[in-house]
Amino acid sequence: MENLFRVGDHEDLFSRRCIWVNGPVIVGAGPSGLATAACLREQGVPFMVLERADCIASLWQKRTYDRLKLHLPKQFCQLPKLPFPQHFPEYPTKKQFIEYLESYANHFQINPQFNECVQSARYDETSGLWRVKTVSTNGSTRNEVEYICRWLVVATGENAECVMPDIEGLSEFKGDVTHVCYYKSGESFRGKKVLVVGCGNSGMELSLDLCNHHASPSMVVRSSVHVLPREIFGKSTFELAVMMLQWLPLWLVDKIILLLAWFVLGNVEKYGLKRPSMGPLELKNTKGKTPVLDIGALEKIRSGEIKVVPAIKRFYNGEVELVDGKKLQIDSVILATGYRSNVPFWLQEGEFFSKNGYPKMPFPHGWKGNAGLYAVGFTKRGLSGASSDAVKIAQDIGNVWKQETKQKKQRTTACHRRCISQF
Repeated sequence: MENLFRVGDHEDLFSRRCIWVNGPVIVGAGPSGLATAACLREQGVPFMVLERADCIASLWQKRTYDRLKLHLPKQFCQLPKLPFPQHFPEYPTKKQFIEYLESYANHFQINPQFNECVQSARYDETSGLWRVKTVSTNGSTRNEVEYICRWLVVATGENAECVMPDIEGLSEFKGDVTHVCYYKSGESFRGKKVLVVGCGNSGMELSLDLCNHHASPSMVVRSSVHVLPREIFGKSTFELAVMMLQWLPLWLVDKIILLLAWFVLGNVEKYGLKRPSMGPLELKNTKGKTPVLDIGALEKIRSGEIKVVPAIKRFYNGEVELVDGKKLQIDSVILATGYRSNVPFWLQEGEFFSKNGYPKMPFPHGWKGNAGLYAVGFTKRGLSGASSDAVKIAQDIGNVWKQETKQKKQRTTACHRRCISQF
């Protein structure tokens, strides 16, 4: 018998574990996963949080630039059951937001299993349970674990993987090429000519940061974009829109917001920032495209410190050719080309999630699938949307949990009484 297993086989056998989770498994320890865990804790439901990184909110901790602040007022970004500290400013910094998330996890005793990268998750119809397989690496040891659970909460979010566009000649470009997720500060670009590909909130703020560090950014604007002031007459533009939507139809609120934006910012189209035909709120609700909230980049565009350029035709060794035929000499490229969901790479399911990694049902119905499958943080409505999903999911699971726990207690009590009566 002693010859049946070699040492290596023996170690491999015991590196594979199967763990029963008495409650839901939550995949992702970002704000969405933490919010769901906190709400489940309030419902008295046990859970397990799996996180591929070595910390909570890894996107915020490891893949955001230094000067980042929340673009919306803090009351629209706080998670359920625990508001931001009162002394925090209206727009908390990256550091303050991470501090809030860490205190949130401590308050609700959320202790994720870190360095657990989910390889696959599938529903086993025979047993009626989810089988979640993960791989974790500890030094030279590779551990494979399978978690068995009744409920699966997908909380990996909309920003799990960075989007790297396929642009002709980019591989031939000899300068630095980096995605925005690796950008920290404009300090390392001082004195350089930088092409920023993308004109969303990240592209705009990066270009501003580069200017402040004495770099020369050119920002690629391929399509139309709504640029709005972050505040109008001292009031958050977003908060103003939310207030008006309580009384007015969306199309009218869009018109009012655009009129106020024109009053504050002037005509931005003359700087190459063409507005979409659809209003900013309607565009956000139907396409999930967020308007840019200006925090100073527009002033730099007006002064010419940030150059707005059209779409790229192709890259060469040290320059880029634009679709209008012009060529720019550049030293570096920063791709502010966004992120995408990674759900299709690991979740073996085709009814609830579509091929792009988002629930097929639109908001507000995209939080619950079949067979105990849930999604949180895929609403394209930021942290407030994630919080709303988290509350619904916890209530839904909590109702079943409490009902079954109550029935189990009743059965136990009845059995106990019968046993006594027999004696």
